[in-house]
Amino acid sequence: MTAIAEPETLETITPTEAKKPPIIVTERAIAEVKRIVAEQDGTDKHYLRVRITGGGCSGFKPKLDLDLTVNDKLDETYEVEGINIVIDRKSAIYLHEAVVDFHNDLNKRGFSVNIAQAKSTCGCGSSFSM
Repeated sequence: MTAIAEPETLETITPTEAKKPPIIVTERAIAEVKRIVAEQDGTDKHYLRVRITGGGCSGFKPKLDLDLTVNDKLDETYEVEGINIVIDRKSAIYLHEAVVDFHNDLNKRGFSVNIAQAKSTCGCGSSFSM
């Protein structure tokens, strides 16, 4: 009796996908973050920290910082077109599909965060409510 050989099983190797951040970062914002980081000493890894804090006339306001530290228990990290982004897990709830942009216009210069889930914003647009 001859034994029938089992067909070899091939393992399918799928590339690991990078975690998709809950926010959208525009090309202008990416370019400005890269410019700011390049002006730093360059020896440390900088993260663009995006978070939500209490405050403002509507209750919540977005905050952007450059940070050198990440708390593995509280933060999620992402990489978008060469910039490192960190978002704490509590803020991520409010930041789903938020847009981080940079403006360099005559009447407006700086970063903005447009919260897609906001039910309302204050008159100046710096805070929001859910």
